[in-house]
Amino acid sequence: MVPNSQAEKYSTNDVPIELIFQIRELYGRTTYSHKVHEKCADIYFQRQQVIKIIQILLAALTTGSLLIAIFGGGKIGTIMGAACSTILFGLNMYMKDYDLGEISQKHSNIASRLWDVRESYLSILTDLSSARISLEEASQKRDELQEKLSSIFYNSPRTTKSAYKNAQKALKLNEEMTFTNEEIDQLLPEAFRTSNGHTNG
Repeated sequence: MVPNSQAEKYSTNDVPIELIFQIRELYGRTTYSHKVHEKCADIYFQRQQVIKIIQILLAALTTGSLLIAIFGGGKIGTIMGAACSTILFGLNMYMKDYDLGEISQKHSNIASRLWDVRESYLSILTDLSSARISLEEASQKRDELQEKLSSIFYNSPRTTKSAYKNAQKALKLNEEMTFTNEEIDQLLPEAFRTSNGHTNG
């Protein structure tokens, strides 16, 4: 629910509060979706890296076991080599069927497109609050963004439960999408900082 003070700010510009509620809701949903796909990209990338390390270790163990068998290790070296080789074969087949790097990149691309939509929703709210656009223009932009979102989600890969939990933690606990005034000031040139006399009036 929007606080009364914020509702009054928009109502003074003759903007229906229902439209503000909807755009705020769409902004929130898009922010979550963006973060979930970011976390999915991270999960698949990390999984790919772990499997690559395991593949290297298994290849080294397979070679070592075969050398042991050749130079007198007998049955133990042969069994170890066969076991490592079998596991390595299974991992190679898994990586062939599921290109984790490609899946990670797809999620990253979707997150990038969602970031653009999220910022567009924020721009609509900003323009409405400053009366820079009309109600009709705001509604038209909202409808265009809805179509864009529909296209993005239609082509997006499935997300995972763990990615959603990671996104919740990132947004609610770690506040990855929010900044304090002091943090923003540190990122801006001095002339644009809120602590600077020029920006304070």
